[in-house]
Amino acid sequence: MSSIFSEALISAAPHDGIPLGQRIFEPFVGSWDLVVSWYRPDGSLERRQDGEWHFERVLEGRGIQDVWIVPPRSQRPAPSGDYEYGTSLRFYDPTIDAWRSTWIGPQHHVVHSFTARRVGDQVQLETVLDGQRMRWRFLDIAPDSFIWRNEREIGGKWVLMQDFAARRRRG
Repeated sequence: MSSIFSEALISAAPHDGIPLGQRIFEPFVGSWDLVVSWYRPDGSLERRQDGEWHFERVLEGRGIQDVWIVPPRSQRPAPSGDYEYGTSLRFYDPTIDAWRSTWIGPQHHVVHSFTARRVGDQVQLETVLDGQRMRWRFLDIAPDSFIWRNEREIGGKWVLMQDFAARRRRG
């Protein structure tokens, strides 16, 4: 059954209806090894763990879905404690000329919806959560690496909450 589901979900190429200039999540398709860092509001490091992140084209190439896992499955004897195993689903919406993205994190019982656009050489996702602005940014995007940052606006300033150093998985 799972192979039938995978075949119905995963797509080999982006949909022709997505303009070339709007294929902002294409560079991330594939598998990545992560070093994930969480920060306190004062900027000091709270904790650091390895992780894994997998991106695929889905839904006839109309969307990009990812699975984010911390710590990586190879380092998890059993799911317990501080971990995450969640997914985002994104699709290009021509009516707003941007991507809609929803993060689902079942371990921490969260669902966040974002709007994503290219901002210069970055990909930036924004939302408002409990009256507070939040953004996720993909920075320093290269074929084999990128940085991802989770920031919240606190007192009119962007404060780093979390970052990922990503390296493309070989093989």
